[in-house]
Parts: sequence; C-alpha cells; structure tokens
Amino acid sequence: MKRFKVGVVGCGNISGIYFKNMTGMFSKQLEVVACADMIPERMKAVAEQYPGIKPMEVKEMMADSSIDIIVNLTIPKAHFEVSMMAVEAGKHVYAEKPMTLTREEGRKLVSAAKARHVRVANAPDTVLGGGHQTCRKLIDDGVIGTLVSATAFMQCHGHESWHPDPEFYYEVGGGPMFDMGPYYVTALVNMLGPVSRISGSARISFPERTITSEKKRGKTVKVEVPTHISGVMDFANGAIGTIITSFDVWAAGLPCIQVHGSKGSMLVPDPNGFGGEVKVWTTDKREWVTMEHTHPYPDNSRGIGVADMAACIAAGVPHSANGDVAYHVLDIMHAFHDASSTGRHVMLESHCVRPPAQPEQSRWL
Repeated sequence: MKRFKVGVVGCGNISGIYFKNMTGMFSKQLEVVACADMIPERMKAVAEQYPGIKPMEVKEMMADSSIDIIVNLTIPKAHFEVSMMAVEAGKHVYAEKPMTLTREEGRKLVSAAKARHVRVANAPDTVLGGGHQTCRKLIDDGVIGTLVSATAFMQCHGHESWHPDPEFYYEVGGGPMFDMGPYYVTALVNMLGPVSRISGSARISFPERTITSEKKRGKTVKVEVPTHISGVMDFANGAIGTIITSFDVWAAGLPCIQVHGSKGSMLVPDPNGFGGEVKVWTTDKREWVTMEHTHPYPDNSRGIGVADMAACIAAGVPHSANGDVAYHVLDIMHAFHDASSTGRHVMLESHCVRPPAQPEQSRWL
C-alpha cells in the first residue's frame, strides 16, 4: 500500500496525540513530513521531538507537491481557510471539528473538493474505534431490533478551569454544540443514519466567564454562543433522538448515549473516546449484558480517520469520516440554534449516506 506524505497545520493542544499516532500506530499508512504553526516555538518543539518532521510556512507546505494530505488542526475559525487552501492545492485534507463555521463555507469546501477530485475528511474519528464500531455492528446485526429512539447528553461547566487558551470555546464556532456536539451527533449519524428534521431551544446562561486555569487566570471572556442547547432529531429512518449539550451544568449523572430498538436497548460509550463499555438489554435475556468488542482500536487512536482516508484512497473505496457526513453534522448543529432562534422546526436540506462500517478485521492491520 502507498505510504501517504502528511503535512500538519496547527501544533497546539490537540496535535500531540496526532503526531504520536501518525508516526507510530499508523506509520505504515502515513509519513508525517512537515508541520506549520503561527507560533514558531511550537513548530520547533515538534521538529525536536520528531526529527523527520520539517517546520514549514503554510504556503510552502501547500506548494510542496510531495505532500499528499494536509491535517488541519487549527482553531475553528481557521478551519475553512486552511482546508480550502489544501483543496485548491490539489491535496486531500483531514480537519478537526467543526468542519467549518458556516454552512456556506462547508458547502463550498465539499463542492471544491469534488471538483478537484480530492477527498475531505473530518473529525471526530472516535466512531472508528472499537467501542462505537461494536455498537454499529450490533445494530446492523439486528440485536436490538428496529431502531426507535436515542438519547445523548454532554454536560459540564466549560473549559476555562483547565484549558490554557479557552477563549475560542465561547466564540462563534465554539460552545458545547460545536465543540462537543460533533462527537455525539456524528456517533448518532453513524449508528442511526441521517437526520431529516430538527427542533430545539438554546440559551447563554452566563454572559461572561472567568478563566481559572493558569497562564490567563482572572481574564474575563465574553460569551458569544449558546452554552446550553436541548434538541430533538427526527431521523430519516423514523427514529427520534434527544440531545442536550451544556457548558452550564456543574454536575450530572446522565448516560452519554443510549439507543433503543424494538427488541432491546444499548448503552453506548463516551463518543469522545475510542473504547468504552458496551451494554445491551434484550427482550430474550432481560438483563444488561456487557458485550465484548468486535473491532480493534479501543485506546486513544486519534489520527485513525486520516489513516482510514489514506487506506480508502489506495483501495478506491469511500472513507468513513467523509465530507458529506461532516457537512450533514454541521447542518444539524446549526439547525439546533436556528430552531431556537426562530421558534420553528428546521427541515434539513443536507443528506448523507450512512457512513460505511469498518470490517471486523481492520484494513490497517
């Protein structure tokens, strides 16, 4: 199989695990050769840790014809610009979530990629881990019957108590729906398929936040986006989903995700992780049973989405974390805000094919 050369734009907080995994567990598929960041010290630190990775300016990286894939780990408001630069340079691109800030940007990016015959992929790739692929297989095998409903809950009190640079979480493109929502919505779309209609309510509970983490302790941040969102999703297959994402809750004990069917129910692990416990209750056993994972990659495997895209390009088959799915997830998240501000249901114009499941014997082994 071809080994794809990778350039990484953005060497911030999340990049460490990407560099580790792309130069380690996914090094048979990927060769990381370059990195770029607005802060020179970050690039220098990466180059010192990984001698084979060369610091570059972004424009230099885009102009390098040897680089096949750009991994875009910039802050949300830079996602579109960097991803579009990659597409226009004829490179495949994998970006952190959210795909873009606006629907218009998302449509432009997907359309441009198709016109240039390059691929777009997007985080989260946690749905490719052993936990969620096990859930997907159990659903596909009919273990809980015809899908009826799902619930998803992500509640905390924001990131200003631990993140060194938490401001962007409260800017446009942030908030609990656009920060953590992609994990939950992508997991639901992976298991239940696309959504056709949205309703919801959203609010800003605390107009200002005070940073208590070090480096910026005491700085006040103005909140620009809703920080508590409750929504309902009507899936195209008839199932109904309920979701709450919040940065306004001090403590909660709700499950991450549950999926219910005509013959049983499933407890789904945290979609911000790759493994986790999967439990199933069925009408024949009438008790919760812990299921063994049917798929590999239960540990932190960020970068698996990049490896999947590379493997699928080589094989000439669709990749899982594709642009159509990412845009549909973006559309869903915007629709929750829109439904709240207009007081109406939102009929989604976007649609996607349910992402392909991974084979039990991973194509990367």
